[in-house]
Amino acid sequence: MHSSGSSGTTDRLDLFTTHRSLLFTVAYEMLGSAADAEDVVQEAWLRWAGLDAGARAEVRDPRAYFVRIVTRQALNRLRTLSRRREEYVGEWLPEPLLTVPDVAEDIELAENVSIAMLTVLESLTPVERAVFVLREVFDAPYEEIAQAVDKSTAAVRQIGSRARSHVAARRPRMQVDRSEQQAVVERFLSAVTTGDVQGLMDVLAPDVVLVADGGGIALAARVPVYGVKKVINLLRPFPQWAVNPKVALLWLNGGLGIRIDDEAGGPSLISVVVEDGRIARIFAMRNPDKLGRVDEETRLAR
Repeated sequence: MHSSGSSGTTDRLDLFTTHRSLLFTVAYEMLGSAADAEDVVQEAWLRWAGLDAGARAEVRDPRAYFVRIVTRQALNRLRTLSRRREEYVGEWLPEPLLTVPDVAEDIELAENVSIAMLTVLESLTPVERAVFVLREVFDAPYEEIAQAVDKSTAAVRQIGSRARSHVAARRPRMQVDRSEQQAVVERFLSAVTTGDVQGLMDVLAPDVVLVADGGGIALAARVPVYGVKKVINLLRPFPQWAVNPKVALLWLNGGLGIRIDDEAGGPSLISVVVEDGRIARIFAMRNPDKLGRVDEETRLAR
C-alpha cells in the first residue's frame, strides 16, 4: 500500500516537474517578481498534489490544467500587488532574473523576459497582461485562455487585440546582436567607472531614459531621468563617491547586464536597451529586497 501511494506521488511530481519551467515563466511574466512566481508555482503544485486519483484522471490535458491554475493564482496575486505598488516609494521595476547566455540566442524569449518588456507589461490591466502573455508569448489557444481568465472566447480575442496594440506602441526595438550589445555595455561601463563624460556622450542615445528602483530603501532617483545631459549628470560623479566598487558583467533577463557592488552605495543591477548602437534605456535595480534571488543563484553558481 505504502509503495503504491509513494509511486502515485512520484508520478504526480514527475508530471508537474515536466511543466515547472513553463509555469514559472508564465507566472514571472505576469507578475514581474521571481519570488511571487515561485510562490504561485508552489501553490499550483499543492493544488495538483491534493487531488484524489479520480479528479486527476479527469484532467485530460495536464499542461492546460497547470497553466489555468497558475494564471488564476497569478491574477489574484497581481490584483493584490497592484494595490501595493500604488504605495511603492519611487519607481517600481521588475525583480531581475539571472538567465543563461543561451536565452539571448532565442531572440523572442530574450525580448519577452527583458526588463524593458516586463516594464511595458506593467502598464496593462491584470487580465490584459494574462491574455497577452498566454497568447503572444506562449501561443495558447483562445479557448484555453478563456477558461484561465474566466471570460468568453470572444472577449479574450478582444482583450488580446487591445493588449497587443498597447504593447506594440510601447515596446522597445531590441538590439539582439550579442557582440554589439557586449561592446556597447563595456563602453558604457568603462565610461561610468572612470567618469568619462565624452565616453558617456558617445554611448548614450540623445533621448536616453534612466529608471531606478530603490524601493525607499536604497538611494535612487524617485522619477525617471530623461535626456542625455541629465543622465550624464547623474552618472558622472560615480568615481568620486564609490568606495571599492566591484564590477561584473552577467546575463540578466535575456541580455547582458551589469552588477556593481559598492561599499558606500550598496549593490546595483543594471539592465540596458541598446538601439542603433547606443543605450536608449537604463534600468537600475537598487532595492536590496529584489536582489536576494540573484545573490542566492550567484552563490550557488560559484
